[in-house]
Amino acid sequence: MDDVIYFYSAHEQPYGCFSNFSPHGFKLDEMYWRTSEHYFQAMKFQRSPNDMADVARAITPKLAATIGRDRKRPLRPDWERVKDAVMQRGVLAKFQAHPDIQAILRATGDATLVENSPIDYYWGCGADGSGQNKLGLILMAIRALLR
Repeated sequence: MDDVIYFYSAHEQPYGCFSNFSPHGFKLDEMYWRTSEHYFQAMKFQRSPNDMADVARAITPKLAATIGRDRKRPLRPDWERVKDAVMQRGVLAKFQAHPDIQAILRATGDATLVENSPIDYYWGCGADGSGQNKLGLILMAIRALLR
């Protein structure tokens, strides 16, 4: 059976860089993004430049997430269909921009990567491990792509 690597907090070593809150900025779509969380949340408002700018200016990834989850702002109509691809694009750009964290990701070999979020059953594994772990799956796909 494969080894399993759990990650969650951006402050955990050595795998905190797998978190979307890790302080690894990158340029994508002619903009600089402080974190992959900033990019992901901003893309929810691609048709609303003011809302995108609010996310991009957020001082922390937590604030970017709070703005992105504000349903008073107009969510792009195709979001549910494109959100996985948006996440993969942002996370790939982050790892391409930072050879140091790319090396950490590649060094995980064939281990299964699991976002150990107790509250997120879509991107993470959830409190009981039954979540879809979409972020972990994206990281493993990016790892294969970068080999």
